[in-house]
Amino acid sequence: MADVLNVVVDTDGIAIATMDCPGRSMNVLDDELAQPLAALVERLETDESVKGLVLRSGKKDFLAGADIDRLRALSSAKEAFDESMRLKKALRRLELCGKPVVAAINGKCLGGGLEIALACHHRIVLDDGKARLGLPEVKLGLLPGGGGTQRMPRLVGMQQALQWMGEGADIRAAQALKAGLVGELAASSEDMLAKARAWIAANPSPRQPWDTPKFRYPGGDSRTPAAAQIFSVAPSMASARSFGNYPAVTHILSCVFEGGVVGFDAALELESRYFAACAMSQESRNMIGTLWYQLQAIERGASRPAGHAPRSVERLGILGAGMMGAGIAYVAAQAGIEARLLDTSADNAVRGRQYAQDLLDKAVRKGRTTPGQREATLARITPTVQFEDLAGCDLVIEAVFEDRAVKADVTRRAEALLAPDAVFASNTSTLPITSLAQASVRPAQFIGLHFFSPVDKMPLVEIILGKATDDATLALAFDFVRQIGKTPIVVNDSRGFYTSRVFATYVMEGLAMLREGVHPRHVEAAGLQAGMPMPPLALQDEVSLTLALHVADQTRKDLAAEGKPYVEHPGESVLRQMCELGRIGRKANLGFYDWTDAGRSLWPGLAQLFPVAARQPAQRELIDRLMFVQANEAARCVEEGVLRSVADANVGSIFGWGFAPFHGGALQFVNAMGAKRFVARARELAQAHGPRFEPAGVVVNLAERGGVFED
Repeated sequence: MADVLNVVVDTDGIAIATMDCPGRSMNVLDDELAQPLAALVERLETDESVKGLVLRSGKKDFLAGADIDRLRALSSAKEAFDESMRLKKALRRLELCGKPVVAAINGKCLGGGLEIALACHHRIVLDDGKARLGLPEVKLGLLPGGGGTQRMPRLVGMQQALQWMGEGADIRAAQALKAGLVGELAASSEDMLAKARAWIAANPSPRQPWDTPKFRYPGGDSRTPAAAQIFSVAPSMASARSFGNYPAVTHILSCVFEGGVVGFDAALELESRYFAACAMSQESRNMIGTLWYQLQAIERGASRPAGHAPRSVERLGILGAGMMGAGIAYVAAQAGIEARLLDTSADNAVRGRQYAQDLLDKAVRKGRTTPGQREATLARITPTVQFEDLAGCDLVIEAVFEDRAVKADVTRRAEALLAPDAVFASNTSTLPITSLAQASVRPAQFIGLHFFSPVDKMPLVEIILGKATDDATLALAFDFVRQIGKTPIVVNDSRGFYTSRVFATYVMEGLAMLREGVHPRHVEAAGLQAGMPMPPLALQDEVSLTLALHVADQTRKDLAAEGKPYVEHPGESVLRQMCELGRIGRKANLGFYDWTDAGRSLWPGLAQLFPVAARQPAQRELIDRLMFVQANEAARCVEEGVLRSVADANVGSIFGWGFAPFHGGALQFVNAMGAKRFVARARELAQAHGPRFEPAGVVVNLAERGGVFED
């Protein structure tokens, strides 16, 4: 216990308690830490020689949050309620002990960590640019269960608290100070401890604001006109964004509103009841399974081949300075990698570097970086037109146009300059890596690295293995993706790989609906109601109709060359009709939508081009089509050996194209429903809409034996 929470009482009677969970990179609020914290509270209450407490961390972060393993083990709402109340009772004793308690916060202070800090009488944050405070539970389908939904609104006001909790936002030190979430900032650890001692000396008998008779919420409680405005709008705004798919958001609203009309202790109890509802929800179980356990497994290297020493990329070559290549150069330079950005003209290469300049200028304006850091990052990007500048690169990534001949040419020219242990990667989104590697003189060191646009924001990189790619190449690619702060999934080679292949089923199904006479607004509403980040027609406009048509035509040619039949998707004719009219997507401001500076609106001519049927299908039918077609295609990727793990499938679907996160990923969609139910519904859809809905054989097998997708 002593190793977890080391307590030293100085000559002034101030206890300095340092949290340092052994064997962990971050402190976690588990039983090993909770028990000595409870004992410390009792000591504060009973030991008259202890005059105050400073709670701090011995690690680079204060406290990451609660123990997810314990949370996942909860089997009933009563268990969840009791667990939540157990923590609250300890924190309530802490703030009512009559002695000053200061949280000295460094680095990340999230979830249960922030809830502990909020129960302290004063909070001081180390202002070194690394501090991040927040209650991110909503990202796992939960709400704060340690009093966060009650203490935060009483400190910063209901509106600000609802925004931060509803988004699971990271709160920076300056924001926290300005809003009143913390009391002071410190320049160093020593300064933080000195300020904590001074505050304790000046406040020997503190009380929390909500425990004083004259306490008032900043901005008013639930009974004030200001709150009436908030709560008359907030539920509809939440519904418009979540379509009821995230019950935790609604429960957070309820906690804050109801907590504002009852006493503090009653408010803590009602929070625990809503917490229990979240903890037992299927949505939370889906999200915890994928966005916690499976994501952690990936980031810890579950897909990385063993037996290869870690490698860092020091110099990166990038072929093509368009938006994708420029984005790769930016994230690499941000990670400290020297990037050589090559294009066919100097103007293009310089323009690619300007992309990084614009992003960094914006970051400086927002205070997220300094002018010195901006210049250092830019200095790591060298625009060039000379292939000779690729000499010495550990890795070269081509991000040129999706044309086999162009890709083959740059492959040959780049490889001639690379060291024997260097790797060449293609950023293709659809072309099989094995076929592109035919242009390589060393296919074992040829691999796919599929980035997503915009590179600076999208968290995923899909690593694709060609038939000849060796393990050392995969290890370097994996290490590079982690080096630039992205999440890697590893898949085997096929046309469209995993992400592009399954993503295409979503947008193409929307096009098929349009062709059938489904009203375009119904199509778009179904996509949003299903939980997708964008509706299918708008998304097709974003990625370009001509690109989708080019991919279809290239696939047709490739299959013909292989002597294989090409099955045209019913949505393909919609692409051709639109392109013939010059409505090719957002890049032309004309697609399924008319795009203007003011926003987008569905093109009125769609009704004439694709007449709306007199009888419209139920929205549930449309939602099922959009979701089942994706999940079924993901299952086919398992069946064909494209996917190598369930974790890669689920995390890749959420991070890659935004598969509705509350379902926990494309394969978890099947697991949560149950394979038997999935097969039955898929067969109904196949009978009504075509063989693309026929359930994959792997799901049929799972249904027959009562199994689930698992690694």
